Amino acid sequence: MKETIGRILTIGGVLGVVYYGYQYFQDSESFEAFGADVAVSTGDYTPIIISAVVMLAGIVITKFNVR
Repeated sequence: MKETIGRILTIGGVLGVVYYGYQYFQDSESFEAFGADVAVSTGDYTPIIISAVVMLAGIVITKFNVR
């Protein structure tokens, strides 16, 4: 049972990191200043961190299945 929950959390976390990472990337703007490309992001990185924590929790639950 714990292994199944761990796998679900891992998969959900990976999907969240990919989805919110893509959104964060799309919210970035780049421009050239003094001959160098500068990127500025207006996105929110909090959902990426939460998804990564959920993913890591799923991995820990799956790998360290304590009975």
